[in-house]
Amino acid sequence: MSLQPYAPGPIPEETVRVARAAFPKGNVLMALKDEIGTIYTDQDFSALYPAQGQPAISPWRLALICVMQFMEGLTDRQAADAVRSRIDWKYALGLELTDSGFDFSVLSEFRQRLIQSHTEPDLLDLLLQQCVEKKWIKAGGQQRTDATHVIAHIRMLNRLEGIGETLRAVLNEIARVDPDWLQQWVPQEWYSRYALPVEEYHLPKGIAARQKHAEMIGEDGIQLLEKLWQESTPSHLRQIPTIEIMRQTWVHQYFVERGKVRLRPAKDLPPAGERFDSPYDPEAHYANKRTTTWVGYKVHLTESCDENQMHLITHVHTTHAHLADVDQTEKVHKALKLKDLLPGEHIVDSAYVDSELLVTSQDRYGVTLIGPTRPNSSWQAKNPEAYDLDQFKINWNTRRVTCPQGKKSRTWKRAKDAWGNRVIVVRFSRTDCRLCEHRALCTRSPTEARSLTLRPKKRHQAMQEVRERQHTEEWQQTYNKRAGIEGTISQGVNAFGMRRSRYLGLAKTHLQHVLTSTSINIKRIVSWLQGKPHAQTRTSRFAALATP
Repeated sequence: MSLQPYAPGPIPEETVRVARAAFPKGNVLMALKDEIGTIYTDQDFSALYPAQGQPAISPWRLALICVMQFMEGLTDRQAADAVRSRIDWKYALGLELTDSGFDFSVLSEFRQRLIQSHTEPDLLDLLLQQCVEKKWIKAGGQQRTDATHVIAHIRMLNRLEGIGETLRAVLNEIARVDPDWLQQWVPQEWYSRYALPVEEYHLPKGIAARQKHAEMIGEDGIQLLEKLWQESTPSHLRQIPTIEIMRQTWVHQYFVERGKVRLRPAKDLPPAGERFDSPYDPEAHYANKRTTTWVGYKVHLTESCDENQMHLITHVHTTHAHLADVDQTEKVHKALKLKDLLPGEHIVDSAYVDSELLVTSQDRYGVTLIGPTRPNSSWQAKNPEAYDLDQFKINWNTRRVTCPQGKKSRTWKRAKDAWGNRVIVVRFSRTDCRLCEHRALCTRSPTEARSLTLRPKKRHQAMQEVRERQHTEEWQQTYNKRAGIEGTISQGVNAFGMRRSRYLGLAKTHLQHVLTSTSINIKRIVSWLQGKPHAQTRTSRFAALATP
């Protein structure tokens, strides 16, 4: 039998009667059923299951259970127990009071189906579709975006711990797959060396001793890799994923000099985004932002923020930790366009803004990007008496630039900067600059003439307009709304555990964030429909004394 469209039916009368008696004022889960109604149907998840047959447990219920599980921060086992024993859960799920539930392993299997079919965003998007239909949110309004770091579900390892634990992980995996092959040749001392987790407490002290210990691990790893690539070695061993992680780790961490394995100095290590920080979650990378350092991921949350409307999360985007925020801005716009939820104004901080995005956001998506631009960092801009870019007059038609002393540029050349962005390099005459009495205010070079690097016309003008506009009171009042996303991040971190991944890998961590965002939206919808206003920024009692 193929899977037919099925929406949740009425709640059994006995379940309603008992639930109303137990919760006369209701609770969030009962309000979820009463105020929002149907979120998912079986047909929404038909792609997860074969065309023939019908799943033993209704997919819409499994999806809703996953959301409810994250609303309360429950494990799979606790969620399965709640389905069996809690009246409010049976009410929300439309179950009979006598329903015996299911084995908790069904939840992890369902989540795996979502990831394999790339349908995990549907858990949030299906809720958003209903919100649009009920006019709780709309396209064309204001939305805001910000990111926070996410710590991976692994033990934090220093460099030496990470190398040793990588070799230990490979040995454990080979011992599971083919223990006989490993026992035939492994040195006896390896059993004591790699039997237990590699921890800082047991590592040698002192730079020289640690260097020697690291190179000993390196030699052991080389020996293992050579054994694995011998012709007599079973080929299936080389297919173990952890072995490839180890091979790349050894390339990153070691080099061979005169037949000796040497540990690379820190300055010769590859960028953080290329190397592995743990063999157990190779997608988790080291990153730092100002004073915060972590190994894991980064999550970008976008929410609506129109006045007197629900503030709901419209998109959640999980990335590797080291990726720049500015590279995610257009990806957020693309995702919102697919949902028909593009904002008219998108409020972000400076990390999401550059001159290219100021133009493309408007041209491609009709979105006005509102965020402070990075200030001109040249020494001339920092000296009020010096000649910075703003004091030069640009004639885009004649391709000539006039300096503050009235001299015209000599060359106008298109090029690319160090990041591959299109720029225009303008140079003045060496003679004009050498004879200029104001040369010290323009360039510090004793011989070279002044040169300017311009963005293409549209990008240059967009950047200049924003730099002027961001000093106005009107722009500042609009930008002040961005601070509200900090409250959403705080809610996700403190009330829903968003800061720490519950699972290994980027895909599973993203699913966690989708479920968390859906949970936050449901609680906000229920609160709004029950007449609870948006929370205001808290003021300490001491700070309140300064208020007239």
